[in-house]
Amino acid sequence: MKQRFLASAVLVAATSFSALAQAPAIPPLKSEKPSGPVPGTLLVDDYVKNVAALAYVWGWPMVNIRNRHLVFSKVPTNGLGDGVLPVAPLNSLTMLQDYIKPEERAVATPNQDTVYGFGILSLDREPAVFQIPDFGSRYWVYQLGNQRTDAIVGLGSTYGTKPGFYMVVGPRWNGTVPNRITGVFRSDTDIAYIIPRAFMDDTAADRAAIQPLVSQIVAYPVSQFDGTIKAKDWSKLPTLADPAGGKSGSGGETKWVKPEAFFDELPAVLKAVPPLPGEEALYALFQSLLDAAAKDANIKALMVRTAMATENGVLKELHQYRYAGVPVQNGWTSPINGAHFGTDYYSRTAAARANIFVNPRNEATYFGQEYDSDKDRLNGKYRYTVTFPKDSTPPVDGFWSLTLYNKDHFFAPNTIKRYSIGTKNKDLKLNDDGSLTIYVQSKPPGADKRTNWLPAPTDDFELFLRAYGPKAAIMENKWAPPPVQRVR
Repeated sequence: MKQRFLASAVLVAATSFSALAQAPAIPPLKSEKPSGPVPGTLLVDDYVKNVAALAYVWGWPMVNIRNRHLVFSKVPTNGLGDGVLPVAPLNSLTMLQDYIKPEERAVATPNQDTVYGFGILSLDREPAVFQIPDFGSRYWVYQLGNQRTDAIVGLGSTYGTKPGFYMVVGPRWNGTVPNRITGVFRSDTDIAYIIPRAFMDDTAADRAAIQPLVSQIVAYPVSQFDGTIKAKDWSKLPTLADPAGGKSGSGGETKWVKPEAFFDELPAVLKAVPPLPGEEALYALFQSLLDAAAKDANIKALMVRTAMATENGVLKELHQYRYAGVPVQNGWTSPINGAHFGTDYYSRTAAARANIFVNPRNEATYFGQEYDSDKDRLNGKYRYTVTFPKDSTPPVDGFWSLTLYNKDHFFAPNTIKRYSIGTKNKDLKLNDDGSLTIYVQSKPPGADKRTNWLPAPTDDFELFLRAYGPKAAIMENKWAPPPVQRVR
């Protein structure tokens, strides 16, 4: 009896221990979002200024694109703003037929190597269709970007993109793709933009040769797509008033972001542009400040003052090319993650301030320079040379150019109307040793050097080298432009 009792006790104990030994269920992580700042909290002025300054730097590019979209929403037809800027109704584009005119002031750091087009897309209305003709061996690229100024997709010679009809849709579109559409791309923002670029030699023959291609570079709402190639005679464009209300010809870039209005416009950005993974807390932080400002005029006034101070401080500094990238050899600066900024807000805003609508680096690598080899500011009262050693011009599959800009990042007027020099120029002269020297100065050099002359203004200026279709030596940072040497 006693043995039976002990056996039963051991069995009960073993059973209980076995139950205790079973692993307990692990509770899942909470899926709800954490609460943000508590409404009604008394905010210290320095806190308001710091968060407002961060919001200004973070949101500047997206407010910029928002305001361009707003301006283009008022464009009635394809045309040239002030006879210079290609403008178009939303979900379409307008092409130029030649290099952009030097009076252009809507986009800083333009090139004079390609025939440009430009269009703003409003994908909340409907998708847009764009045509890609057969460019043959001509270098070309279509830039398709979202409101953050990040690339949506790569299209062009670099990627071997085929001719055809392509469609871009918004984040929520779930319609039926029409027959004969070659490819479809999705933007994660309703506002997007398209910028075709086609390389053109600086010759009358190539100006004529490119026109049949340019006429087929067209974009339109998907509701107008019928499966047939549409052509447009871009030579018959009306001159429209500058849709931004400005005037082309001189001064700095159109002021697309006005600091006094920034915090009235930021709410629309927070609503329209979805947060990237991990940005939810940042959105909540900015929204909490906007909510506080809505209830307290003093906070709002402090935020506006901070926006103006940030515009005249950080944003003014970011206008310099040396902050729009990383230092490379010989004092040049090169952006590394253009159009793929992600959460690199500093680089995104630096690019937007100095050179908005940059291409991804594998499409076009940029090098900016504001100083000579002695680290003195480039200025037209001096003469300079840029000499590429034999067989050491930029290694590219597309083309290269060296462009001169004034201190506002626009073309400097000159008597020969030359603003860049490079692949497009067929009469460049090599030195006896096979090297290539570019003469950068305000007054013409000797007659034997005139073909290699890049005219400068009489005051401060900048140099900007483009390498479209960069080869491995550039991508791997094994090649950089030569120094800018002052002639003594």
